[in-house]
Amino acid sequence: MAETTDFTPGGYRFIPGVFQYSAGVAALPGFDLVRVRFHEPVPLLEGFTAVAGQIRASGRPLTALAACELRSPDPFTDDGFRAFNETYVETLAQWGLYDRATRINPVARSNVCPLISPPAAPAFHAFTFTVASTPGGTSFVTSGSGEARDGPAPYAQRTVRYRDTSPHAMREKARFVLERMEDRLGTLGFSWHETTATQVYTRHDIHPFLGQEIVARGAARHGLIWHYCTPPIVDLEFETDCRGIGRETVI
Repeated sequence: MAETTDFTPGGYRFIPGVFQYSAGVAALPGFDLVRVRFHEPVPLLEGFTAVAGQIRASGRPLTALAACELRSPDPFTDDGFRAFNETYVETLAQWGLYDRATRINPVARSNVCPLISPPAAPAFHAFTFTVASTPGGTSFVTSGSGEARDGPAPYAQRTVRYRDTSPHAMREKARFVLERMEDRLGTLGFSWHETTATQVYTRHDIHPFLGQEIVARGAARHGLIWHYCTPPIVDLEFETDCRGIGRETVI
């Protein structure tokens, strides 16, 4: 199992991931995570400005940003996703979060595509940051993950049941993603028992496997938030993330 790395300027630790995001974050002792959701999606650059204002108003440095939840108009190709990510991390670098030299990024992320009323361009849906708390250290967020295995190969070569959306394939995709969530939770030192919300992003019917693959493993202990969205890559079909956060607001 992977280990977490402390990001002390932000008051949290993270699971090292790819350059565009970490696999998940958890508050360090003395801090907790708070989540802020926008009532409507806010375009990316405008969203970063709004995020900075909220973090500073809470008396925290910009390095307190721990997770971003984005919405995009359409799924990206491999090259398009890489280009978007290179642009996205530039703001994180300016904020002292992304290290250009090592390409280490502590900030968790999800980025999905609404099938109805999508934004015109990539936009913020929500964000999470740390605040001082005693004793703290009990909140966490995992990054979103679709049914693609890790590695440098194109997504088409590492996607579970690529382009197969049959009921059996969707069950297999969901099982793969949920097991990945369990790995991330375990690395952070938590389990489904500590989650306060689990989110699923798919256009496909989840009812054939909802009970056995999601509810039975404890992933829906507080219900399930199903977003009618696709993952951010062409031909990915199922994504999940989860969190354990006690304080959430809408602005």
